[in-house]
Amino acid sequence: MGCHYPLLHVLGYLLSSWHLPTPITCMTRGTDLAEDRPLVACPSNCAVWQLSVFGSGVYASVSSVCGAAIHSGVITTTGGSLKIQKLPGREHYLGSFSNGVKSQPLARWTASFSVHSRWSYISLYFFSKKPLKKTVKKPPSNGNRDCQVDIAMLLDGSHNIGQRRFILQKNFVSKLALMLRVGPDGPHVGMVQASGIPVTEFYLNNFTQPKDLIFAIKEMPFRGGNTNTGKAMKHTVDSFFTSERGVRLGFPRVALIFVDGWPSDDLEAAATRARETGVNVFVVTVAKPTAEEMGMVQDKGFAEKAVCKDNGFFTFTMPSWFSTNKFVKPLAQKLCMTDQMLCSKTCFNSVNIGFLIDGSSSVGDGNFRLVLDFLSDIADSFEISDIGSRVAAVQFTYDQKMEFDFNKHLSKNDALAGIRGIRYMSGGTATGDAINYAISSLFSPRKSGKHFLVIITDGQSYDDVRAPAVAAQKAGITVYAVGVAWAPLEDLQAMASEPKDRHAIFTKEFSGLKQFSQTIVKGICRDFTEGK
Repeated sequence: MGCHYPLLHVLGYLLSSWHLPTPITCMTRGTDLAEDRPLVACPSNCAVWQLSVFGSGVYASVSSVCGAAIHSGVITTTGGSLKIQKLPGREHYLGSFSNGVKSQPLARWTASFSVHSRWSYISLYFFSKKPLKKTVKKPPSNGNRDCQVDIAMLLDGSHNIGQRRFILQKNFVSKLALMLRVGPDGPHVGMVQASGIPVTEFYLNNFTQPKDLIFAIKEMPFRGGNTNTGKAMKHTVDSFFTSERGVRLGFPRVALIFVDGWPSDDLEAAATRARETGVNVFVVTVAKPTAEEMGMVQDKGFAEKAVCKDNGFFTFTMPSWFSTNKFVKPLAQKLCMTDQMLCSKTCFNSVNIGFLIDGSSSVGDGNFRLVLDFLSDIADSFEISDIGSRVAAVQFTYDQKMEFDFNKHLSKNDALAGIRGIRYMSGGTATGDAINYAISSLFSPRKSGKHFLVIITDGQSYDDVRAPAVAAQKAGITVYAVGVAWAPLEDLQAMASEPKDRHAIFTKEFSGLKQFSQTIVKGICRDFTEGK
């Protein structure tokens, strides 16, 4: 009778693992072990109160190996053998109490490890009633690629919500995370607890797999204190959304604020600051104050004042923390509607684009219309609004004319109408003077957001373009030089930002401009992402 596959697999495991474990002491730390996946043996009767352990499930390498093994349940205080898996360092190790060992939280460490039973697989085969089946490891979840957002969830941890409702709140956000389908290529979630003193529980890059995230949420302690949501919002803006802590370039940033009742402090100023830095503020209100409590409410309209935009999209209401299942899906759907994230800084809603338009006699009225169509196509790709991207236009010959500045047209329709309504001037070509005019008149005083100048010309400039273009770039303005017909390549190269081949464009005919509108749009987004 032949040996079936699972038994062969177990025998292979036995042979590969058949060596004596290395004895270690109770105080041996993960960082003291040189091997990649060593087999070690802990002594009996380690005094648990003496063991320094940092983390839960994944432990900082400064932790006692035996302490971590007892904490995780791999061995008991009687000792035993176990396997160690070395892991990369991380930010924010969670503390917890388990199996008599109190592990401590730790903000950051350079390396980690996890602990595993040496015999778990073999005992499962020989002592279970059913034969061991071949196991196939599930690949880790990459997340929902249609919902690429970075979310800071600000949980209400105040005495107002109380410990029981706090647990219900954690259950709700766990279900929300599962519905969002968190993963490396999908949504990333971090947690801040709003209480007397705001505390970041973990950052965006700490847990990108659903099971790890759910465990971290479950382990969050209730902190109590006043409902200082404004302080928590300011704390989040100042320290949470940074690249070191997991923020991804070009991804919408969301602050999802849960408020049980009402905030104890002012939320408006902090939320305004959040919006100005490109954070989309959502407010979820639960269990509105009773009639007796209404007199204590500082600002009844705090939610509408705090959110990214008071259009109903950024507010959400639940009557209580009980029976919340029906609210999970609609809230998750809102958070994934990235096209409505008006406050988040992306290339489409956070740039100022100035158009410098050659109105010289050589262009002609018909070709000038083609230029305006080209510029309209570029502008149409961006989210133009009072809190989004803005466009401005200057026409030049020997003189310059401010057609409209960045404060004139604060909606896309108005901006497109403004571009199409520009009237052809006719005259000479002084491109250098026009660049200087744009620097001083359009971009000074400096506006928030990244600055771009798109120059369209069809001929040789009568003045120097090199020095003004260098001045523009020193002022933080990325220059695209678009030449048509007789525009000299050396002028285009001199005006364009580095790398020249990406920022200098030439076409022989005005009718050929249209094919380059998306080239410039994609170029602006690439410059935005790369920090040009």
